[in-house]
Amino acid sequence: MDISPILDGFGVVLEPTNLLYCLIGVIIGMLIGVLPGLGPGATIAILLPITYGIGPVSAIIMLAGIFYGAQYGGTITSVLLRLPGEASSVVTVFDGFALAKQGKAGTALGIAAIGSFVGGTVSIIGLTLVAPVVAGFALDFGPPEYAALGILGVLLISSIGNGNKLKAIIAACVGLLIATVGRDTFTGAERFTFGSLNLAEGIDFIPIAMGLFGLSEILYNLEERHNKVHSPAKVGNVWPSRKDLGQAGGAIGRGSLIGFVLGVLPGGGAVLSSLAAYALEKRRAKQPERFGQGAVEGVAAPETANNAAATSSFIPLLTLGIPANATMALMFGALLIQGIQPGPQLVTEHPDVFWGVINSMYIGNILLLIMSIPMVGVFVRILRVRPAIMAPITVLITLLGAYTVRNQVYDIFLVIVFGVLGYLMKKFGFEPGPLVLAFVLGSMIESSARQGLLIYGGDPTGFLTRPISGTIFAVILVVAAWPLIRKAIRRKTSDDRVEEKTK
Repeated sequence: MDISPILDGFGVVLEPTNLLYCLIGVIIGMLIGVLPGLGPGATIAILLPITYGIGPVSAIIMLAGIFYGAQYGGTITSVLLRLPGEASSVVTVFDGFALAKQGKAGTALGIAAIGSFVGGTVSIIGLTLVAPVVAGFALDFGPPEYAALGILGVLLISSIGNGNKLKAIIAACVGLLIATVGRDTFTGAERFTFGSLNLAEGIDFIPIAMGLFGLSEILYNLEERHNKVHSPAKVGNVWPSRKDLGQAGGAIGRGSLIGFVLGVLPGGGAVLSSLAAYALEKRRAKQPERFGQGAVEGVAAPETANNAAATSSFIPLLTLGIPANATMALMFGALLIQGIQPGPQLVTEHPDVFWGVINSMYIGNILLLIMSIPMVGVFVRILRVRPAIMAPITVLITLLGAYTVRNQVYDIFLVIVFGVLGYLMKKFGFEPGPLVLAFVLGSMIESSARQGLLIYGGDPTGFLTRPISGTIFAVILVVAAWPLIRKAIRRKTSDDRVEEKTK
C-alpha cells in the first residue's frame, strides 16, 4: 500500500485554514449535539449555503467535524437531563442518567469521552485501510452497477431504517418522484413542472435539505419541548477511576468493532450501532440487571459504537458514491455543490479531498477528547437557554441561508414548503431520511439505468448478465423478499409448536 497519498493528506489537514475549519466543525458539532432536536443533519443542511464560499477540502472537513462532534455532544444531555440530544444517544440515557443520580455524572461523561475517542480512532484506521481497497474494486463499476447500487441503497435505507417500514418505503418513493421534476436530461421534455419556469430547472437539493431537516426539526421540537423545564445534574470529577476503566474496556473494544461494521451498511449508522452494542453488553453480562441502574458498560458501549459508526459511514460515500444514511446524503450534496462527484474516481481525481477528510478525523477526535471534558460547564449553561428563544434565531438563519444561495425568494418558499412537509411527516410517523436519500440517489438511478438500457439495446436482462450488477440485483431480491421469508419462518415455527402441544 502506497502511503505517500496518506502523508500528503496529513499535509493538507495541517494547513492552518483546514485546521481552523476542523476546530470550528467539532465545536459546532458538540454544541449542536447538546441542543436537543437540532442534530447534525439539520445543522449541515442549514450550513450548506456557507460552503459555497469555502474551498472543497475545508468545507467537507468542517461538515465532517460537525457530524462526529455531535455524537459526543448528545451524550451530555443524555447524562445530565435524561434528554438525548441525538437519536444515537437514546440508549445512553438508561445508565448515564442513573449514574448522574448517583453523583457520578462526571464518571459517565469521562467514560463517554474516552469511548468516543477510541471508537472514532479505531474506525478511522479501518477507514484508512479499507476505503482505498473498496474504491479500487469499484473502478470496475459501469452504469448497470451504479443503477443496481442506487436501488439497493434506497431499498436498504427504507427497510432497515427505524420506524414503520411501509412509511419509510412511501417516503423513499416520494423522494424518487421529486427527483424526476424538471427537464429530462436525455430528451429535454419537461416533467411535473406544471408550466413553472422555476420547476423546469428541477428542485434544488439545498431547499429540500434545509426544509426537511432544518425548519421541520425546529418546528417539531419547539412544539414538543417548549413547556418542559429541566435542571441539569451537577458534574463532579470527570476522570473515571481505574475500576471504571477496567469495567468499560471490553465494552469499548466491542463497541468499536460493532460501530465500524454497522456504520458501513446502508441504513445502519450510529443509532443502530448504539442499540446493538448496548444489547450485546447486556446479553453477555453476568449481572444483566445492573443495566439501567448505572452500569458503566451501558454508557461505554453505545457511545463508542455511535462514534465508530459515524466515521465508517464515510466509506460507502467516498468510495462508491452511495450515502449510507440521511446525514451522509447531505454530505453527498455538499460535495456535489463543490463540483466533486463522490465515487471510485475520488481517490485519483481529488486525493486532497479524499485523504484530507479522512486524516482530518484523526485531528478532530483528538480535539474532541481535549475539549469535551473542560467544556462541560459551558454546555450546562447552554442547556438553560429556552427553546423559544433559540428557535426564531435558527429559523431566521435558515431562511437567510436559503436565499443567499441563488438570491431567489422562490428558494425561501421551497424551504417553507418542505419544512411544513417534514413537520407533518414527523407528526404522522414518517422519517424524512428515506425521502432525502431517495432524492439524492434518484438522478443517479435514472441516468445509470437508462444508459445501461442503451448499452443493451433496451434489454433489461443485460443488467443480470454482468457479474457485479447481477450479484447486486440478487441481493436486492433477497432484501425485498426477506420480510416474507421471515414471516413464513415464524409461521412454520408457530405451527410446529402447536403440533407439539396437541401431541
